[in-house]
Amino acid sequence: MSVLEMKVPSPGESITEVEIATWLVEDGDYVEKDQPIAEVDSDKATLELPAEESGIITLKAEEGDAVEVGAVVCLIDTAAAKPEGDGPAKAVAPKEEKKVEVKEAPKAVTYATGTASPAAKKVLKEKGIATSAVKGTGKDGRITKDDAVKAVPSMGTQPANGSRGTERKKMSMLRRKVAERLVAVKSETAMLTTFNEVNMQPIFDLRKDFKEDFKAKHGVGLGFMSFFTLAVVRALKLYPDVNSMIDGDFQIKNDFQDISIAVSGPKGLMVPVIRNAEDLSFRGVESEVKRLALRARDGQITIDEMTGGTFTITNGGVFGSMLSTPILNPPQSGILGMHNIVNRPMAVNGEVVIQPIMYVALSYDHRIVDGRESVGFLVAVKEALENPVELLMDGNPSKALEM
Repeated sequence: MSVLEMKVPSPGESITEVEIATWLVEDGDYVEKDQPIAEVDSDKATLELPAEESGIITLKAEEGDAVEVGAVVCLIDTAAAKPEGDGPAKAVAPKEEKKVEVKEAPKAVTYATGTASPAAKKVLKEKGIATSAVKGTGKDGRITKDDAVKAVPSMGTQPANGSRGTERKKMSMLRRKVAERLVAVKSETAMLTTFNEVNMQPIFDLRKDFKEDFKAKHGVGLGFMSFFTLAVVRALKLYPDVNSMIDGDFQIKNDFQDISIAVSGPKGLMVPVIRNAEDLSFRGVESEVKRLALRARDGQITIDEMTGGTFTITNGGVFGSMLSTPILNPPQSGILGMHNIVNRPMAVNGEVVIQPIMYVALSYDHRIVDGRESVGFLVAVKEALENPVELLMDGNPSKALEM
C-alpha cells in the first residue's frame, strides 16, 4: 500500500489555522487528482482543497474542526485501483452491532425535584427565568448550574400554535473574523459618517444613450459602479488623507487607488480589490467588477484578491437600503455607501421637478480625516456624478466609453 498524507497548505501569509467547512467527498471514496475534496475556511476566505493524487481517501478530520496549517487532514491510498462503474468506491465498513434499547425506569419525584442549586438560582435570576420553567438534570431532578446556563428565556407567555423550533449553528471562521473586525472598528477608530444626495439623472441619460453599444462592444453592461469608482478615484486625488491609513504613530499616504468593492458571496460578505483603478477606463472598471463578482459568487476568490485596498465602496441599494452608516474596512480610513435610487421632488432652476435621487454616505476615521476633507471628498464625488461628461469623460462620452 502506498499512502499519501495530505496536509493543509498555507492559504496566505500570517494564517496559521483553518477550519474544515465542508467535506466534498466521503470516507472511502475514490478521488481523482486535482478533484476538490474539501472547502476550508480561513479568517479571510473560503478555499477549495484539491486531491494531490488519485486513490481511496480516508478522512482524518471532521467538519468544523480547526486544524493547523501543515496538519494531516486525510490519507490517499494511491495504489488503490479505480472502481468499475460510475459510483464512488467505498471502504467496507464493519457491520454495526444491533443496539438493544434499555428503557429507564421513571424517576421518582422528591422534594429535590425542580429545586435549583444556589449557583443555578443566581444564573436564572440574571436571565429572568423562573425555576418552574426549567427541567433539572441533577440528582432527583435538581436544577444544576449547567441547566441554568443552558436555559433559554421564553419568547412570550401566550401559547403558540405555529412552529417554535430553533437551530444552533457554528459560524464559519470567516464570519467570526468579520464579526471580530467589525467590533474592533467601533472600539479602535474615531468613526463618523457624513451624508449627501446625488441627482442621478445625468448618469441615467448617459446609460440610456450608450448602454446598448457599450455592451455590444465590450461584452459587459454600463452600470453605476464604473461611474462611482471613477468619481471616487478623482475625489481621492483631491483629498489624499481619505486614501491614507494609520500605522502606529505614522500616517501612510498612498499615491495609487486600489478600490475594494463589497460583494455578497455564498460564504458571506467578500471585499475583492480593483487594483490601480486610476489607470482604468469605464470598460476596465466594469470588466473587473464583473470578474471579481463572479469569482466571489463561485467561491473562487483568493486572499490576494481581497488584500491591500485603500478605500471601499459598498452598495446597499441593491438590497433596497435607503440610507445607512457603513462600517470602515480596516486599516482603511474611508468607505462610501451607495443606496437605492428613488424619484423625489427636487428644486431645479427655481422649479420643483421629479428626479432620481440617491443618498450617499461616507464613513471615515476622524483620527486622520478632518471634517473639511470628509465633506469636501463627498462633495467632489457628488459633483463628478452630477456632471460626469465634464469631470469623468473630458467632455467626450463617446471616446470615454470606447476605450
